[in-house]
Amino acid sequence: METVAGAPIREALSRVELLLLRLNQGIVIALMATMSLLVFANVVSRYAFNHSMVWVEELTQYQMIWIAWLGAGLALREGRHVAVDVVQDLLPGPLLRLLRWVIVAVMLAFLATLVWYGTRIVAFSWNQETPMLGLPAGIPYLGIPIGAALFALHLLMFARAFVDRNFEYVDDPGAGE
Repeated sequence: METVAGAPIREALSRVELLLLRLNQGIVIALMATMSLLVFANVVSRYAFNHSMVWVEELTQYQMIWIAWLGAGLALREGRHVAVDVVQDLLPGPLLRLLRWVIVAVMLAFLATLVWYGTRIVAFSWNQETPMLGLPAGIPYLGIPIGAALFALHLLMFARAFVDRNFEYVDDPGAGE
């Protein structure tokens, strides 16, 4: 039975989740779009004008790192991560649900470890510079703790659906609600 007081809280959490989802999608889309444009412009520049923008390769590598880490939580929501579920499929319903909750707990522990060690790597490398751009070398590594924390947040918001294997299609952020 649902309480009247719980409905506004659920509604607010749902809005926060949608905002997080759209923001996450928007950042990944922007990174992919600029990466594609930079690579295309560099190829045209190299072959049409015999001039290569040497910094593009470094920047697009960093963008790819960020895309992978920021996109992991989005992939989780659609069930796109590789999984071996042969053993799970052999279990009866209640045992299967228990196993899936254990998987959620193990994933959260792993993601917390990534946040912890990723933050340490960022701190260690922050005073070094990247070769071409001269940026703090911690910036590419920053994708690890931020991406892992975002993945954990997606997992927490999506845990019940994950346990039920109720994956969702994460639609285009430009599409109507």
